[in-house]
Amino acid sequence: MNCDILITNGLVKTSEKPNPGHSSFVAIRDGLIILIGTMAELPAQIKAMKTIDAWGCLVMPGLINTHNHSAMTLFRGLADDLPLMIWLQEHIFPAEAKFVSREMVYWCSKLAAAEMIGSGTTTVADGYFFEEEAARAFKESGLRAVAAQGIIDFPAPGVPDPADNIKHAARFIDRWQDDKLVTPGVFCHSAYTCSGQTIKKGKELARRAGCRFFIHVAETRDEAAQSLKQHQVSPVRYLDQLGVLDEGTVCVHCVWLDDDDIEIIRDSGASVASCPKSNMKLAAGIAPVDKLLKADIPVGLGTDGCASNNNLDMFGEISTAAKLHKVNRLDPTLLPAGRVLAMATSGGAAVLGLQETVGELAVGKLADIIIVDLQKPHLTPMYNVDSMLAYAASGSDVKTSIINGRLVMDNYRLQTIDLAEVIARVNSLAHQVRKAT
Repeated sequence: MNCDILITNGLVKTSEKPNPGHSSFVAIRDGLIILIGTMAELPAQIKAMKTIDAWGCLVMPGLINTHNHSAMTLFRGLADDLPLMIWLQEHIFPAEAKFVSREMVYWCSKLAAAEMIGSGTTTVADGYFFEEEAARAFKESGLRAVAAQGIIDFPAPGVPDPADNIKHAARFIDRWQDDKLVTPGVFCHSAYTCSGQTIKKGKELARRAGCRFFIHVAETRDEAAQSLKQHQVSPVRYLDQLGVLDEGTVCVHCVWLDDDDIEIIRDSGASVASCPKSNMKLAAGIAPVDKLLKADIPVGLGTDGCASNNNLDMFGEISTAAKLHKVNRLDPTLLPAGRVLAMATSGGAAVLGLQETVGELAVGKLADIIIVDLQKPHLTPMYNVDSMLAYAASGSDVKTSIINGRLVMDNYRLQTIDLAEVIARVNSLAHQVRKAT
């Protein structure tokens, strides 16, 4: 038996053995996991082009970031400690108008890819302008992505005439259909930047293409109040009235929901991407994730963009989500470690419609795998893998990353990205931002 990559001597976390206790192996061929077992079960005749000794390490599914604006790495730390609307309208939107270009999106998305790969993310859902450049950066980096073209109802980078926004998104989808790593999607920014007609047209495009439709929903109290004033209903009910909520829709944030909103989301089949650290930093509020999960609504975790987080470490997002909801409800049993970890793996895959191919380690699934170095003081001793990952681990503990069967980080070294060049390019762009602000 031949394979491309053979991982040996590791603790392997699968859905059947979430708390592994035996040294095991994983065999990968043609991008797929073809065999998993204990070292005692390793076939003697197996031959591998590359063998990775994972002694002292945990082998687990790669993390799935269900919401990001990757190119916004350029604006990391540019405008902190501000309310959302002031942050957007007085700082971020003007900065985007001045500095977003094809070059900026490509290099800043590649910087984000380096950060994500280096901290254990193997799949990202991204939405921005010039998204074809983000998709190119992800593909070159070997990062799996659901890349959604951004749509707004005023002149935007790459789409100076808003009348062309849907056509532009359609061309983007046509370009990236059937790619092995990049899945195209549609991202209507929000109900306060897109008209009802634009939202419906964006969703119609997504339905025709069979792709995911993303939209920011009920992120702030002001947004919820504006919807009541303008449409006489909540943001969720407004989208429901437009007919855009279904199993292909990802509602991002969903902080200001009532029980009726949760019922509407559940009945529609839509899913939710929750971004707890971004919501905390912008003081937007706390999404009712416990209620969403209790209603059997698929929920994934996202970092949001670096301008509002300010990092892309999904382990930090896991830890924050697990603790935030406990203190919010004054209930330490809420969102146990395993449940939150699932939101960043199999749950995230379900949100993005990728549950048949990624999100867990199983024979026949795509080989999106990370190896976590357990030989660290803060990870010793280990009694429960889920608790250790949720409450003690960080992205810096990820030693090796494999995506689609390709080794993209080996022993902490990125294999697909010239990090020095990327940092130099982004710093050059940042110099222009500093000069103008």
